[in-house]
Amino acid sequence: MHSTDSSASGRPFSSTSASGALAPRRAPVVYPALLSRVAEAFKTRIVVNERVKDGLVYPDTFDGRDAVDKIAYIIKTSDRNLALLLGRALDAQKFFHDVTYDHRLRDSPVELYQFRERLASPFLSSDDLSPSVDGYNPAPLAPPPRPHSVADTVASAEDSFPSGVFTLLTDCYSPTCTRDRLCYSIACPRRLEQQARLNLKPKPGLQRSISSESLGDLREPGSLWIHSVPQEIADSTSDQEKKRQEALNEVFYTERDFVRDLEYLRDCWIKPLRTQNIIPEERREDFVTQVFWNVLEIYAVNVRLAELLNKRQKAGHVVEKIGDIFLDLVPHFGPFVKYGAHQLYGKYEFEKEKGSNPAFAKFVDETERLPESRKLELNGYLTKPTTRLARYPLLLEACLKNTPDDNPDKIILPKVVKLVREFLAKVNVESGKSENRFNLAQLDQQLVFKNGEAVDLRLRDEDREMIYKGPLKKRGGTQSESAELQVFLFDHAILMVKQKSKNEQYKVYRKPIPLELLVVAPTDDAATARAGVVRPKSLMARGTATKHLAQPPPGVDKNSKQGFAMTFIHLGRRGYQITVWAASWATRKNWLEKIEGRQNELRERSLVFETLPLSSGYFVGTNRVTCAAPFDNGNRMVYGTDNGVYLSDLREHNKVPVKVISVPNVTQLDILEEQGILIVLAGSYKAVQTFFVDHLDPGDAIGAAKRARKISSHATFFKAGQCLGRTLVCVVKSGSVSSTIKTLEPIDQVRGKKQPAIRKFLQGSNESLRVFKEFYIPTESSSVHFLKSKLCVGCTKGFEIVDLETLDTQGLLDPADSSLDFVQKRENARPIAIYRIDGEFLLCYDEFAFYVNKNGWRAKSNWIIQWEGFPTSFALHYPYVLAFEPTFIEVRHVESGALMQIIPGNNIKCLFADTPPSASSSSVNSYFPSPNAPYGYRGPPVSSARSESEFPLTLALRRRVPKLTLLLPLNSHRVGWRQVLLIAVYSR
Repeated sequence: MHSTDSSASGRPFSSTSASGALAPRRAPVVYPALLSRVAEAFKTRIVVNERVKDGLVYPDTFDGRDAVDKIAYIIKTSDRNLALLLGRALDAQKFFHDVTYDHRLRDSPVELYQFRERLASPFLSSDDLSPSVDGYNPAPLAPPPRPHSVADTVASAEDSFPSGVFTLLTDCYSPTCTRDRLCYSIACPRRLEQQARLNLKPKPGLQRSISSESLGDLREPGSLWIHSVPQEIADSTSDQEKKRQEALNEVFYTERDFVRDLEYLRDCWIKPLRTQNIIPEERREDFVTQVFWNVLEIYAVNVRLAELLNKRQKAGHVVEKIGDIFLDLVPHFGPFVKYGAHQLYGKYEFEKEKGSNPAFAKFVDETERLPESRKLELNGYLTKPTTRLARYPLLLEACLKNTPDDNPDKIILPKVVKLVREFLAKVNVESGKSENRFNLAQLDQQLVFKNGEAVDLRLRDEDREMIYKGPLKKRGGTQSESAELQVFLFDHAILMVKQKSKNEQYKVYRKPIPLELLVVAPTDDAATARAGVVRPKSLMARGTATKHLAQPPPGVDKNSKQGFAMTFIHLGRRGYQITVWAASWATRKNWLEKIEGRQNELRERSLVFETLPLSSGYFVGTNRVTCAAPFDNGNRMVYGTDNGVYLSDLREHNKVPVKVISVPNVTQLDILEEQGILIVLAGSYKAVQTFFVDHLDPGDAIGAAKRARKISSHATFFKAGQCLGRTLVCVVKSGSVSSTIKTLEPIDQVRGKKQPAIRKFLQGSNESLRVFKEFYIPTESSSVHFLKSKLCVGCTKGFEIVDLETLDTQGLLDPADSSLDFVQKRENARPIAIYRIDGEFLLCYDEFAFYVNKNGWRAKSNWIIQWEGFPTSFALHYPYVLAFEPTFIEVRHVESGALMQIIPGNNIKCLFADTPPSASSSSVNSYFPSPNAPYGYRGPPVSSARSESEFPLTLALRRRVPKLTLLLPLNSHRVGWRQVLLIAVYSR
């Protein structure tokens, strides 16, 4: 019968179910008669996850019901029997298999299946992997032979899917055949449908019948207890005891079957491989050891168990107990754990030898065809030990269910089940470690980076973990750019690769993204996704990337054939963004949940600073907050905005800030709290003005502006601080080639004394600051920092030191130190901040940070921080330095330089930083982590105590509401947070 694609023929697809029912007339996703197309569509849409069956953990699995659901969706039928038959056609070609190799595809949520995938070559040596259980070492992993030609490679890719025609779903070969007229051919696949439409009874002729065996599975071998005992014994036994004896009988015969399976491995595989010339003699014994490991140790334990159970069964027709036997032998089940930990390596060795040794491949084919093999491949027998261990609790609990209370097994069997489950837990742990270690080592050898872009992902670290992996589509651009990407989610980063050749190498598509610097956003707008444009709405709300994804938004088809887009955004200096497509809604949701879950774990582990909202949604529109300063011991805050100065009392949470000075374009403000002076830089002429804090009146904001005392105009910025034991204010007028710095000090005033009314009225005429020194620097200046007796000015040449007593100026860095050439010979390095720490100076530039001593020579020669972002300002809270850039705050340890925390946001700006002039390690309990890059992130110790003012952070993109946020050290209690106020951050 000739089959054609329905889409090509122009006829809509329709099929008749196995039972003769009419299937819906909907267009299938692919032509359903071609197994290769169905298989490809199935693998693209099915979602695999880690699942548990009988206490054993199986990675990358799907259940039978989900499989039938997906096949029914692909062929657009409501007949689950038809979908099941098609699934079994795929199963028959080993496209996927039951995790225990016990049966074919079943329409059941409790049955688990895995795709059959040939293990790729990791090109490893024996030193690349950690020792296995009890000191055994896995064999060296070497590559299987490559295909001899390009055609071989292409063929191998095509062979990964089943091939064939599912005749039940083919179209009729007759061009005149329609659904509304009876076809002349008695073999027409539409005949049953046509007869149903025309209300005709089936006529004698060729009929398609469905074998009942094809829809059900044969009962497991083993005689029933009731058939093995005399009739009088059966008649005299209660119904409950009959059930118990049947359960005991299942324990007996399944144990005998398991021992026979182990004997089959010994007699049909191990002995011939050791004695025949199938494997080269020099590696024959090692191969047998690696593939079968300690299976004979398991046999030694279980043959003893089977003998004792047989003896107990033969002792009488009615077995009284078995718990004592298991209680004696279960403690010796240690070999199961050792075997489970090594099972993956054995499978690899088997597949590798099968692909490279024709003699061995022939031996495998002949052996698997033996009657003793019972049509089961070797991999099915190699899983028997672990699946047998998992079945013991089920079998024994079935016995326990019908055991009388006065029977000794009522007490003993629960103890046995507990012991077995403990061994199962160990198997899961050890096998999980082995699989993770194997997969990471394999991937590490397969990665190929572009020139100059190599990154050490440290995939061989003992604590490294592969959390999730799967294919995602990349669209747009050239043909080479539009391809399927294989994406790996590790515990510290996400990696996107393209497969160069099947099972050999992965070419890194883009630089790996550390999870701390990753923003992932679902993109349901197809036009936006195609354009590759994502506008983050807010990065501060936890969990919003996935919490709204339980159902698709209105207008989005959950079963869309176009796929579902999500955008990965790499924050920082080396950042980029890329939009990828998942095949299904569930797949994308799975990716988002896995990524967010791991990011939340990292944040919880690395939480050094917490956030406390000050204001949300008040400063909106054109009234942006540009600066802020706390005073009154942190109880009150002043904000500079586009249209004036606002004041708020932080003790009154329900009150909004009020305007106290009406002045436009405030760009900077500060408070000399001891003198009660507010300094403001504002207006179109960039005037520096002073106000007395005590006389700020919320009801007279315009009048307050009139009482201002003008200090300077056309100022670039100002800075207040302590130097020479004085409170000083530096007003800087900076040009492209020179800067003038005027240093002022407050005029002494007696605060707290009642002032005459006339003085209060004439307050604007009072002098608040007077000139202390004024000097000139022949370069553009961008920052001023106060040292104990000198000023440090950041300028285009670097940091310049100014002696305020002599006004002598010299560069901070000594030109004689060649180790500083990396900064002195760089013209675009912008100095931003300097901090004195333990007698040395931490210099923070917009690209890096390093230490110098008091003589301007490099300190800690191998110590340097390369900032992940483009910081515009810094803050110090010993032992941490914080770098602010618009999309995140980078927290580093000042001793090790290690990245401690990333605090994401949107349009972040440091409004205020109460930075001490110096810091010492003697005053705090320092934590010194390993100096790792973001790809090897290690956070600080986890604290069990959390303050009630803790506000977790997130990378999700949702709201676009202006926020004022305090950044506090972790565990700063609500009653004392005002004393540890660090930074006000504006995010909008």
